[in-house]
Amino acid sequence: MVISRQGIAATSQVQASQSAAQILARGGSAVDAAIAANAVLAVLEPMQCGLGGDLFVLYWEAASGKLTGLNASGPAPRALSPEYLGPKGFEAMPLDGVHSVTVPGAVDGWSKCHARFGRLPWKRLFQDAIALASEGFPVAETIAELWAEPESLAKIRANPGSVGVLLPGEGPPHEGELFRNPGMAHAFGLIAEEGPGAFYKGQVAAAILQTSRSLGGTMTAEDLASFSSEWVEPISIDYRGWRVYELPPNSQGIAALEMLNFMETSPADVLGPHSGAEMHKRIESMKLAYADVYRYNADPLCYDVPVNELLSKEYARTRAKLIDPAKANCAVPAGQPIAGDTTYLTVVDRDGNIASWIQSIYTTFASAVTVEGMGFLLQSRGGGFTLDPAHPNVLAGGKRPFHTIIPAFMERGHQHIGFGIMGGPNQPLAHAQFVSNMVDYGMNIQAALEAPRFTKRTSTGCDVWIESRVPADALAQLSARGHELSIRRAYTQEMGRGQAILHDSDTGTNYAASDPRADGSAIPEPVNTPLS
Repeated sequence: MVISRQGIAATSQVQASQSAAQILARGGSAVDAAIAANAVLAVLEPMQCGLGGDLFVLYWEAASGKLTGLNASGPAPRALSPEYLGPKGFEAMPLDGVHSVTVPGAVDGWSKCHARFGRLPWKRLFQDAIALASEGFPVAETIAELWAEPESLAKIRANPGSVGVLLPGEGPPHEGELFRNPGMAHAFGLIAEEGPGAFYKGQVAAAILQTSRSLGGTMTAEDLASFSSEWVEPISIDYRGWRVYELPPNSQGIAALEMLNFMETSPADVLGPHSGAEMHKRIESMKLAYADVYRYNADPLCYDVPVNELLSKEYARTRAKLIDPAKANCAVPAGQPIAGDTTYLTVVDRDGNIASWIQSIYTTFASAVTVEGMGFLLQSRGGGFTLDPAHPNVLAGGKRPFHTIIPAFMERGHQHIGFGIMGGPNQPLAHAQFVSNMVDYGMNIQAALEAPRFTKRTSTGCDVWIESRVPADALAQLSARGHELSIRRAYTQEMGRGQAILHDSDTGTNYAASDPRADGSAIPEPVNTPLS
C-alpha cells in the first residue's frame, strides 16, 4: 500500500495519478483531482473513457460523514425507439454505430461535482489533459494491447471518421509510441474556457450533432441541451459489520450487494478465499445476483425497481437456498422479490474527503463514432437496452439504459474506503470478491486487489474465467463441482482493473492501492509544494 498523511490519487495510469496529486498539492479537493485525472485518462485511454461517455460518483465528506451519489448517465435520444430501429433491420440493440449512442453525461457530471465540492478554478483542471493530447504521450503497455485487439481494429476501420484519429499510421500505436490527438486537445480547450455549455450547447455540441446527422443518427440539439445529471441517495447493506454502498439503478451496483448478501448466509471457508468451497460459493452467489439484475434493473424514472426487496436479508436467505455446495448451477432463474470497459479512479484529499469515481464509454472503442474535429468517441451505452417490449429495460427515447459502471464505498467505525474494479459485467462480482477478501480474510486493500479473481459475463451456463494463480487443488474441486474453467493469465485485464483508498478518520492517515492488472499507481500528494 501507499501510506501518507497527505492526499493520494490511485488511477490506472501513472501520469493521471501524478496530475491528480499535483492538483491536491495546489490545494485542490478530491473532486478537483478526480476531474483532472479523468481528463488525463480520456487522453491516455481513449478506448475506455472520455468526453463522450457517462459518469457515476460516490463522494464522502470527512467533516460531515455524509456520502453523496451522482448519476451522470445520459438517456437515449428522444427519437430513438424500437419502432424506429425495427424497419432498419435491427432485431437487437446495436453494440456500436450511431444508433448505440446515448447522450454523454460525464461533462455535466464533472461540472455539478465541481460546483458543489471543488476548490480550484475549473480551467486549471484540464491543463495536463490538453498538453498531453496536443504534445502527445507514449502509449502504455496494457493500452497498446487493447488498441491492437482484432475486434477493436475491426470496429475502428468500419468507421472512416475514426481511422484518421485512432490509427494515424494505418495501424494501432505500439507500446511506447508517441500518440497525439489535437482534436481532443481542442475539445478540452473549449470546455476549459467556456465550461460545460461548450459541450451541450456550443461548438462541441455542434460537432456531435453534425457527426450524428452524417451517419443517420437521431440526436438533436434538444437532447444535448436538456441533459442534467442527478444527485441520488446511495443504497447499502451490512456485510458482517461493514456497511457497503453502491449507487441505485439504473446502475448494476445492486448486484454486488445482492451477491454479498447471498455469501453472508454461510460462514467464510476456513481454508481461505481461494479454496474450492469458497470460490464455488462466490461463483454461485454471483449467478443468482446477476439473474436478478438482468431481470429487474432499469431506469427508476421509468420503472419501479424493487430495490428494498432485492436487498432484504430474508430474500437473500431464501434465494441462497438454491446454492448447492456440491454442484454448479448452469441455468439460474431470476428470483421473485415481489408479489457493462471502463476507467475507475479514487482520490482522497488532505482533509480526508474521498471521491470514488468511475467513467466510461462502455465497450472498447464504444460506438467507434469519433466526433468530427474533436477527437473523442461517443459512447455505445444504448447497447445496454433491450428491444423486448415486455422488459423494464426496453429502449425508449429519453430513457437511461441499464448501466454497468459502479463506484463503491465501504466503512466501519473510523475506516472509510472508496474502491472500484472496472470491466463491464465483471464489476459487481469483482466488488464482492474485494469486500470478502478484506472482511472475511483480513487482507489489506492492496492484497485484496491483487488476489486472484474469477469472472463471468452471464448468469447462465457453468463457464468461468479464472486466473492461473488460483491453487491447483481449488481448480480441481471447482471442476469436480461442474464448473467449466478457462484458465487465464496470472494477472489479466479480463478480471478488471481496480483502485482503492482507505482513510482512517482517527489518525488522519490515508492508505491507497492500485491494481497490477493496469498501468497505474497510487501517488501521494507531494509534500511542501507551494500552493499556486
